[in-house]
Amino acid sequence: MIKLRLKRYGKKRNATYRIVAMNSRDRRDGRALEELGFYDPIREEVRLKEDAIKRRLEQGAQPTDTVRRLFVKANLLPQTKSQ
Repeated sequence: MIKLRLKRYGKKRNATYRIVAMNSRDRRDGRALEELGFYDPIREEVRLKEDAIKRRLEQGAQPTDTVRRLFVKANLLPQTKSQ
C-alpha cells in the first residue's frame, strides 16, 4: 500500500520534513517513490505540489494523520467530522 507520509531530515532538535509517497512497509527515512512537498513545523512553512498530491490520492494512496491535517489546511482534502 502506498502511504503519503513525512520523511524527517535536518539537524538534531531542528527537524524539517519532506512529504513523500512511500510503500507502507519501507522505513521512515528510506527511499521515497516521489517527493510531494515540504513541511517545517518550527517556522510553520508548508510547500505542496498540489497536482502530484491529487494524482497520488486518485491512485489510492492513503495519507497519515499528520499529513491529512496538512492537506485539510491547504484545502486539498475535505475536513472530516473527527478533525
